[in-house]
Amino acid sequence: MPLLEDGLIDHVIQPLRSGKEADLFIVETSQGVRCAKVYKEARSRGFRQAVLYQEGRAVRNSRRDRAMANKSRFGRHEREEVWQNAEVSALFTLADAGVRVPKPYLCVDGVLLMELIVDDAGDPAPRLSDLVFTEDEAATIHAALMRDVARMLCADIVHGDLSEYNVLLDRAGPVIIDLPQHLSAVANNSAAAFFVRDIDHLATFFGRFAPKLATSDYGREMWALYQARALGPETPLTGTYHPETTAPDIAAVLREIDAARREEEQRRARLAAQAETGSVE
Repeated sequence: MPLLEDGLIDHVIQPLRSGKEADLFIVETSQGVRCAKVYKEARSRGFRQAVLYQEGRAVRNSRRDRAMANKSRFGRHEREEVWQNAEVSALFTLADAGVRVPKPYLCVDGVLLMELIVDDAGDPAPRLSDLVFTEDEAATIHAALMRDVARMLCADIVHGDLSEYNVLLDRAGPVIIDLPQHLSAVANNSAAAFFVRDIDHLATFFGRFAPKLATSDYGREMWALYQARALGPETPLTGTYHPETTAPDIAAVLREIDAARREEEQRRARLAAQAETGSVE
């Protein structure tokens, strides 16, 4: 209603989808048809571990930060704004990084107005979960998603809830949606676990059509490259992961033990000498 009253949208065409964190509507604006995402309040959302997702998100206002921690009425309101604005910020960041996401326009009173992703016929684009693929199609779409996920990681963003249910498919390929719960790869201690889980979800889905993908390990491979600062948007990926198996340097360990033993013997000798002269170390 606030967007209608302010003239930001002309009318609601139809509901599009209801999700665990928001309801989606197709709306008409003076610039064309858009998608309006109406966020649900925290008590109505399906995320039971929201605190894990929000770790590491910067709040540049000490009063807001204290209120959010104290869970006051003001704090709950501010937490909702941070949750909603996080998606807008992520969409702009990812679009700049070359990731295929819906273009955001504005976020007002808990409503995000953004690009409506459509198929060849101009209808709302389907989710991957609604489609069936050949083996080649599955491999091609999966490869495109791995490139975009690598771009996301290089931009310090982990989706945190990525699966076939929040990837749309238009004529140009996959489009990643639903990012309010995204994590900072650098600042969130749970980022690695969420990242690997995201990629494993996609491997399981596409593995139904291309069996080789079911046993791939792109998540751990990319995370290892990321930690080694060797991951880029075009870095070749194999889908395999080989953890470090370097054998310990036994000789070096023994040298350290011998050095410690000699140091202890020297200390005891000094103590004995000092005891004989009547001084104490």
